[in-house]
Amino acid sequence: MAVYAFTGFSLVSLLSFGYLSWDWMKPSLVADVATDPMEKSLPPAFARPPHIIFILTDDQGYHDVGYHGSDIQTPTLDRLAAEGVKLENYYIQPICTPSRSQLITGRYQIHTGLQHSIIRPRQPNCLPLDQVTLPQKLQEAGYSTHMVGKWHLGFYKKECLPTRRGFDTFLGSLTGNVDYYTYDNCDGPGVCGYDLHEGEDVAWDQSGKYSTFLYAQRVSKILASHSPKDPIFIYVAFQAVHTPLQSPKEYIYRYRSMGNVARRKYAAMVTCMDEAVKNITWALKKYGYYDNSVIVFSTDNGGQTFSGGSNWPLRGRKGTYWEGGVRGIGFVHSPLIKRKRRTSWALVHITDWYPTLVSLARGNLSNVPGLDGYDVWPAISEGKESPRTEILHNIDPLYNHAKYGSLEDGFGIWNTAVQASIRVGEWKLLTGDPGYSDWIPPQTLTNFPGSWWNLERLTDGLRKSVWLFNITADPYERYDLSEQRPDVVRNLLTRLVHYNRTAIPVRYPAENPRAHPDFNGGAWGPWASEDDGEEWEGIREPLKSRNKKKKCKICKLRSFFRKLNTRLMSNRI
Repeated sequence: MAVYAFTGFSLVSLLSFGYLSWDWMKPSLVADVATDPMEKSLPPAFARPPHIIFILTDDQGYHDVGYHGSDIQTPTLDRLAAEGVKLENYYIQPICTPSRSQLITGRYQIHTGLQHSIIRPRQPNCLPLDQVTLPQKLQEAGYSTHMVGKWHLGFYKKECLPTRRGFDTFLGSLTGNVDYYTYDNCDGPGVCGYDLHEGEDVAWDQSGKYSTFLYAQRVSKILASHSPKDPIFIYVAFQAVHTPLQSPKEYIYRYRSMGNVARRKYAAMVTCMDEAVKNITWALKKYGYYDNSVIVFSTDNGGQTFSGGSNWPLRGRKGTYWEGGVRGIGFVHSPLIKRKRRTSWALVHITDWYPTLVSLARGNLSNVPGLDGYDVWPAISEGKESPRTEILHNIDPLYNHAKYGSLEDGFGIWNTAVQASIRVGEWKLLTGDPGYSDWIPPQTLTNFPGSWWNLERLTDGLRKSVWLFNITADPYERYDLSEQRPDVVRNLLTRLVHYNRTAIPVRYPAENPRAHPDFNGGAWGPWASEDDGEEWEGIREPLKSRNKKKKCKICKLRSFFRKLNTRLMSNRI
């Protein structure tokens, strides 16, 4: 095995990065609270269903939090995690839609048909309508439910929208990637539209407001208008820190000495998000929710290393099944936790939040059989053993098959060319093409994309299609044991066969031209009626000659609809 050494700085120096903390009580640039409401209180009795705040960040790398030794300042997350329970054996999915679908349904993506890629803006696809969602179960339990932020679970029909899937209110984007200020999203050349929605309407009037600020302020308003006597669930799915790399200048200035430009912008976005979480925490205390609240923090997938993110010292990045793509930042902060201020190594997966939170809410799980998640609250709160012993990371039959995989390599029971990954106990197996497999140190000393020179790379394995790691002893996936332990490989392949027998067909329809924002007033939104299937005929693609002036046309459309909206609002007033 050939290994390229690091150049320019030592391994020890990389592992010794700390974070520059500042006073937790320093007035936040995000918060609009005039006085400090963070007062000490006695531990409450767990007498009523708790208020649940679930915070999901986008593309935040494993290394990109202060308590993991990052050079990025995250004092709020560090304190909340330190006072709660850090989840250091916590797994998510490698990309956006799969993580969100598994959170909302409590099911592996092979059981919802979303096992391949993401839901794209022009696809007639969404979270299957027969799935009973987490917010719907919480509504049944008497909760008020609200979503703020990124949906990315499909919107081609109105029935797919957050307000039809269990949320009383929604403010956010439907697609997976928008501008932080203008909320524009382009799904290819000339296919651009506005994507910020209030409920089921386009929120033209909110354009120009930085999304991290906007979402934190909306959470504060929700809390201010609700009674803490009644249980509330707020799902805060920050757009941050997904590309585009955009942040207010005052946050970038803090990292002016950071040589890597992408890392500097990314770090600013993380710190801005951290202060938004601080603002939300203040609001919980100010309006009387905190003492009976559970705050869950989770990332949605690994960091994108060429966009400033870092998963160091884990292998791989976003979009891969290496630990850098699927091991997430996670913690729970709550006065209701019995054993606080500790680190938990209990095995937890993002599907576990569904049964855990419904159980906390005293909801009924008997009518949702076949969940892949487990109730892990006893493991989190009391330090008991996790009921979970294995995780199916995924089986994706549509992903490009590995060139050197075969049924023969899979003992005649599994085609190792198929992309799949599973963890059973301390063992992790990968087959097919797991994705980009290098270890990338924090990009702090060079200018992007020059960070590739400080890359550690394994040059063997290019002709492989099976990897096996003892992930407990080797969390960085440096020692492939597939040849030494064929017995374990065969056992884990048998588990893949078992799961594959339960999989439903992949839902990944062709894109439909009817979704073009031109046909929806310049904004992304539902385009199919309730009676429409997944295929339409007779719909023309917008003419190329019109696309040449796309930007101008969209500006005119938006201006028209904004003026129209202003007039309508004036008439209402």
